[in-house]
Order: sequence, then C-alpha cells, then structure tokens
Amino acid sequence: MVSLPSPIVVDPMRPRPFRVARVMRETADVVTLELEAQTGPPLRFQPGQFTMLYVFGVGEVPISISGDPQKPERLVHTIRKVGAVTEALCNLRKGAVVGVRGPFGSHWPLEQARGHDVVMVAGGIGLPPLRPAIYHLLHHRQDYGRVYLLYGARTPRDLLFPEELKRWQYTLSHAPGATPVRVTVDRAEGDWDGAVGLVTSLIAPLTIDPSRTTALMVGPEVMMRFTIAELRKRGIPEENLYLSMERNMKCAVGFCGHCQLGPHFVCRDGPVLAFPQVRDWMTRKEV
Repeated sequence: MVSLPSPIVVDPMRPRPFRVARVMRETADVVTLELEAQTGPPLRFQPGQFTMLYVFGVGEVPISISGDPQKPERLVHTIRKVGAVTEALCNLRKGAVVGVRGPFGSHWPLEQARGHDVVMVAGGIGLPPLRPAIYHLLHHRQDYGRVYLLYGARTPRDLLFPEELKRWQYTLSHAPGATPVRVTVDRAEGDWDGAVGLVTSLIAPLTIDPSRTTALMVGPEVMMRFTIAELRKRGIPEENLYLSMERNMKCAVGFCGHCQLGPHFVCRDGPVLAFPQVRDWMTRKEV
C-alpha cells in the first residue's frame, strides 16, 4: 500500500521563513519587499488580506499584502518606516530571511461587486492594500462597470507606484477619453501640474450608477469618514461602502484583544469591514 504524504498544516502562530528576493525603494520612507517561501508552497491570499511579518530579534507587525493574487510565488508588501520593526523591515537586503504568518483577515467583496461600478479611494500608504484589488479588476475587467481609483498623497514625492498609475489610467479605462485614475496632493512641488486638495474633492465629478456602485477605501480614519460622507451624498448605499481598518493588531487571530472595535476584532473580523459594521465605532479613539 502506497502511503500518501500528509497535508501541510499551517500553524497560524508559527512564522514560516521567507527570503527577500527583491527590495524596491518607493519613497524616502517607503519600501516594497518581494518575498519567496523557503519551505512549503507559495502563500495564496485574497485582495485585502494581511500577514504578520517577523524580523528575528526585533518583533513582528501586520502588513497588508500589496502584490498580485495571481502571482503568489512572490509575496509582496509595501511598508512605511514608522517604528522599530518597520524600520528593520525597510533596512533588509536581498537574501535576508523574515518570518511570515498568514494570510489573515477578511477581503474586498470583489465577487459580489461583479456588474457594479467600482470606486476605490486611497490616502497615502492606503494605496498598497488596494493594489491587489486593482490587479483583480484588471484580470477580470469585463466583469465590472466603470472603475475609478482616487488617490491622494501629501506631496508629489510621496506618490506610490507612479509608473503603474500611468498604466492603470489606460488599462482600467471603460471608454475612450475616460480618466479612471485621479490623483491629488495636499501640497504641490516642483513641476506638479495635477490636482491639489483633498481626495474627497475627486468624488463629485464621477460618472457612476449610485445604486450599483461598490466603494473600497483605505487611509487615515478621518479621511475615510469624510470619504463616506461624500459617497453617501452621491447616493451610494452604505452597505456598499467598505473600508480597511488597521487598528493596533498584535496577534492576528483575535486572542489578545488589542484591536477590539466594539463587537469586532479587526484582525479576525476585518481588516475589510462594511461601513454599517463600524458606523458607531469609527469615532472612538484607538488606545
């Protein structure tokens, strides 16, 4: 009798070793890492999910996956340097090894959005968590109506993925002359000739069917609150509004309670949540 190999059991509390295959500096304080699994199969994920990245001897942090779900052999994360662990991650070089737990959390509702117009709104480092959703929409462009990406950054120097933004302008287009990618900055510098102002100012001119529109948003919570208000003015039902909450996640599996938001644990029930789930809790300060 031939014995079959046992299936691989993934322990959510045990990091798997991944090797840094490529390092790309995006801005002065943002780096993208491409990782390859050292053992076991590639890590497959859904757009919107995150992993816990562990730097040996320093600690671990939750980071949204920013790569293409159809290319799981390279696990991609875009990281801003904001603390000891993220600084250690941003200082890694090709060939270094990190620990990876995951993927964790909920994902963007792209299947139920089929046939809808899709509006994505990102502020600053909020673009990387939306990037896998953009890749999905590109792979299945015929299944959706109009698609818009509204992106705001502090300055032109802080814009992420500028070359991809140019490509997406054409590949996401639904009609000749359409401008599906709209970018604004808080403060113009150099030869910037684009929009200046809040990302919410890009919502009013959109051509959408409000009753059949799904909106996805990531960014500072104050930005998301004002974005929701503008989207509601356009008539988009609040149950079609989704946001990624990334509050104070520590364990990723709902054990420690650090990320509790009302009745929800952001790491387990989120990070992607429908607005009605968090409406009453978004004004509560993180502690």
